[in-house]
Amino acid sequence: MELKGKVAIVAGAIRGIGLAIARDLAGRGVRCVLPYYDWLDNLQGMKAAMEETGTEFHTLAADLTSDEQVKMVTDAAMEKFGRLDILVNNIERGGWPIVHGPYTDKQWELEFHTTVTAKWRLFERALPLLRKSDDGAVVNISSISGLIGRSGPAGLVFNDCYSLCNRAIQSLTETWARMAAPKVRVNELMIGLIETRHGPETRGWGLLSKEQIRALENHTLLGRIGTVEEVAGAVRFLVSDATFMTGAVLRLDGGYALGCDRAVDMPEGVVDPSEPTFGGSRNKL
Repeated sequence: MELKGKVAIVAGAIRGIGLAIARDLAGRGVRCVLPYYDWLDNLQGMKAAMEETGTEFHTLAADLTSDEQVKMVTDAAMEKFGRLDILVNNIERGGWPIVHGPYTDKQWELEFHTTVTAKWRLFERALPLLRKSDDGAVVNISSISGLIGRSGPAGLVFNDCYSLCNRAIQSLTETWARMAAPKVRVNELMIGLIETRHGPETRGWGLLSKEQIRALENHTLLGRIGTVEEVAGAVRFLVSDATFMTGAVLRLDGGYALGCDRAVDMPEGVVDPSEPTFGGSRNKL
């Protein structure tokens, strides 16, 4: 997809990952519609960051768990820019166990409806508009919590409802890819520990001990936390370059999901390679 001149809705762009994605796309000529709901102290910073790109954008307050307000967002894309080509479904809410402790009914409902229902509402409203594009693309942002759940070092980071929601997103990605084909591609970016999401710039990180942080880093094969720029680059790949990819999940986690079982060094072995039986067994007559 040629990005210049396209129009995108980027959810959750008021800070962190969403803002990095919006800035990256806008820097390549994509006009962005940016709904926001909370973190209002970041609003002016978001606008200033987007203005630096030199590309036109539009912000509006919207509760994406409300179908009426989701329609307001998709209508705004058409009213302001006359088209919609890209949906970055970056909306979620997840309470860290170390922060929130055991679930309340309210917290459970909030996590589910923000992480799953809001994505569904956005996709349903956006799909008819994306089909009118020459090459529509959807990227669902999810978490490796859907793979690993509340286990190991991440047991203090990923909670139960958050994990089940992110496991459900893969099912939605595959279903939506079937619904949207062939005109619209739907893919998923599954992220691990990122600096502004389950990383050092989040509230829960400061509650972890040095040993708990070291355990999370050691469990990540690359030995570090991911950056928002790396997430933005992966989204750009799925939107603009992955033209023969749909219904797929791209994992960006530094190898966290594999880290619990590192490969051991190859042992010397006990068989002499020069023996005729090497690689097989000797047949005795």
